Amino acid sequence: MSTTTLKNYVTYFNSIDDEAVKNYVPNDQSFEWLSNNIPLFDCPDSTLQEVYYYRWWAFRKHLKETPEGYVFTEFITKVNHAGKYNAISSALGHHIYEGRWLHNPQYINDYISFWLYVDPKHVAQRFHGFSSWVDDAVYNRYLVNLDKPFIQKNLQALDADYRKWQQEKQLPSGLFWQFDVKDAMEESISGSRKEKNRRPSINSYMYGNAKALEAMAALAQNDTLQRRYQQQTTELKKLTLDSLWNDSAHFFEVRLEKGGFSNAREAIGFIPWYFNLPDDKPAYASQWDQLIDPTGFKAPWGITTAERRHPLFRTHGSGHGCEWDGPVWPFATTQTLKGLSNLLTRYTNQGRMNKSVFYDELLKYAHSHTMNGKIYLGEYQDDKTGEWLKGDNPRSKFYNHSGFADLIISDLVGLKPRADNVLEIHPLIPDRKWDWFCLDNVLYHGKMLTILYDKTGKHYGKGKGFIVFSDGKRVIKEKALTPVSVRSF
Repeated sequence: MSTTTLKNYVTYFNSIDDEAVKNYVPNDQSFEWLSNNIPLFDCPDSTLQEVYYYRWWAFRKHLKETPEGYVFTEFITKVNHAGKYNAISSALGHHIYEGRWLHNPQYINDYISFWLYVDPKHVAQRFHGFSSWVDDAVYNRYLVNLDKPFIQKNLQALDADYRKWQQEKQLPSGLFWQFDVKDAMEESISGSRKEKNRRPSINSYMYGNAKALEAMAALAQNDTLQRRYQQQTTELKKLTLDSLWNDSAHFFEVRLEKGGFSNAREAIGFIPWYFNLPDDKPAYASQWDQLIDPTGFKAPWGITTAERRHPLFRTHGSGHGCEWDGPVWPFATTQTLKGLSNLLTRYTNQGRMNKSVFYDELLKYAHSHTMNGKIYLGEYQDDKTGEWLKGDNPRSKFYNHSGFADLIISDLVGLKPRADNVLEIHPLIPDRKWDWFCLDNVLYHGKMLTILYDKTGKHYGKGKGFIVFSDGKRVIKEKALTPVSVRSF
């Protein structure tokens, strides 16, 4: 693919931006930087394609060069609760998942190193200001670039960080607790700023982190560490299933410090699937039926953060604070869609979920990127009207608190990063939805991939069907858009 489409989008995005803040890559250099760093995407749905490029263009805005390496910010303007260089850790996992597809690894390498080595030197440390799935994200980035020395270099620091979380937030039972505000999900129905509630969010994160540390320890041939995290994943999975699954509600829920469940279905209940934590059983899969229920999480403008039928839905603030009691948050939408993708590709029991549900919610997410007739990304939205509840606040523009490009690459197109030499692709594009698409310029395992589907063979002129090229060599050709894998690509 040529970069003409990218250039046209960048020209348009630049034209509607006053560029109040300039960081490492200003607008007038954004096309060159994006051309050198991102996969290219072409599809029949103009909204998905435009938002794909917009999100990369906005992500680039948050890249800062500092005397201590590169970092990505969350807010485009300075905010009081940020740390050095305006860095905030709440969406670090999203940043790493998104940034794992950048061709230049230094940006994310430096950013990870900032949190592991620079932030701890500060008097007011910010890394543990919010729950994190950093270890999971670091390992899933490794699955894209296979940079083993980076894992070996940082394993000890990642292990120390996990132990610190255990000291700070692990209860004698083995479960982890967290305040909703420190989960980056303040003013929720189930949450508290004082009570040590056991939440599906942080427990899923810590399970995913332990699972990743087990894999990274094996990579580094550290048997002792591998066994310790293997035991931790086993214990934390059992505790989460036994303690946080509300069988009467058929949902993973918060268990309160004072006893009992919160009796509120919230989007954080979908997070266990982000890390493939639940067993592959119909009872767990049935939870996902709530995603397509208008009294559950299905709303005109996206996936709500709490079930719409709940009596406390949208009751926890003015409507313009940081409410997670129902409004649509891109942060949570990203997690829920990743969890749904895993359900559809890694589980046999899927309830009423299918590729069309995933596609429809991803498309709704893409359509939500709008304000006053122009493309926009803010903090959070009214579930009925799509109003951005912070308005056109300067701090909210280009809010870097979620993911999108990774959902296109790894979930919709379905490139599944792996540690071995098997190339696996599991598309979630519904049958007969598209006659063509192409994901090009994807740097994966040191090779440049092109993944395309062309029903007639006339759109791209590369042949008919589902075709994958590795460094220009065709390695996969199928008639239909179907899950595929090939060894030694």
